[in-house]
Amino acid sequence: MSIQTREIPCKSGTLGILTLNSPGKLNALSAAMLTGLQAQLDAWAENDDICLVLITADDDRAFSAGIDLREVYQATRATEPAAAVADIFAREYRVDYTLHTFPKPVITLAHGITMGGGMGLLQASRYRLITPETVMAMPEATIGLFPDAGASWFLNRLPGSIGLFMGLTGARLNASDAMRVGLADLVLDRERQDELVERIGEQYWTGEIAADDNRLFRLLDQVREARPSDLPDSELARYEQDIARLCRRDELPRVIARLLESPPGNDWRSACMDSLRKACPVSLGLLESQLAHGLQMSLKDIFRMELAMAANCGRQPDLPEGIRARVIDRDRHPTWSCHSLAEVSEATIEGYFEAPWPEQESPLADL
Repeated sequence: MSIQTREIPCKSGTLGILTLNSPGKLNALSAAMLTGLQAQLDAWAENDDICLVLITADDDRAFSAGIDLREVYQATRATEPAAAVADIFAREYRVDYTLHTFPKPVITLAHGITMGGGMGLLQASRYRLITPETVMAMPEATIGLFPDAGASWFLNRLPGSIGLFMGLTGARLNASDAMRVGLADLVLDRERQDELVERIGEQYWTGEIAADDNRLFRLLDQVREARPSDLPDSELARYEQDIARLCRRDELPRVIARLLESPPGNDWRSACMDSLRKACPVSLGLLESQLAHGLQMSLKDIFRMELAMAANCGRQPDLPEGIRARVIDRDRHPTWSCHSLAEVSEATIEGYFEAPWPEQESPLADL
């Protein structure tokens, strides 16, 4: 089973636990896993006995590395790749939207690798718990995609151009970084997960959303956090002022030039710049536009926009080529459709935002 479910009786009310369980694939989100998640969330939303939900993963290395790229690759080779790719991503975005709007408190505990779709699950949750070993990133530009799973919403809410920087460079943020910029609410030692479940079980949950949310907030406020000495040093503490200066509002080619021409810095910053150099030029253009559009859009319209973008990526050459180079052949030498951002026209970028279906026929029209 790619997910496991448990229902834990409390003093009153019940805790529902969803556990991602595909460790051999770093809990990559397959279509089957997403379908299972959606079905269980829908059932628990309607079940009056379930008062709150915990999402976690059974893997020492990863909460989730994101969407199952092998499935996406196969979808790009279908007779109608846009529709096949959209089918996968629509499942993912529907789960994300369900979590964003879930009628009961949702806690997600993300340990280890939390990237792409894994970030989407975490950021959609009411309470975002991580461990000292958590590493989060949005590295989609390196595979010819774009930061998705609601990234047009949550990257826009980060301070000092950090969201743009994450999307451009695929920067890997550690637990200290995540807390610093508001991508997590609490750092909990992973071995304390059972203790957290036990404490939740000792509570009287009423089914009244506001009261239960307030009780959960106070409970988490009393949980023993990981000691600061157990956390890695924040890379952003060192570089966030430089990032804000270099990524200040300007034409994207100038922003990228400033980043690449700035002093190399430590290994973390060098890795960010190396990723930027290798990123798909079309993906970088998409990132700039999606963040601009996302500022003015509702959450449901953001997911509809991202789905149109993903579908169009599915029928263009960069996404299958990026997955081939990173996941299938692993030569790490993709041949992008454009050699540089200068070759990417505005018309090309605009075309990715044109949904390949009438508005009322969007797979997410019913959100």
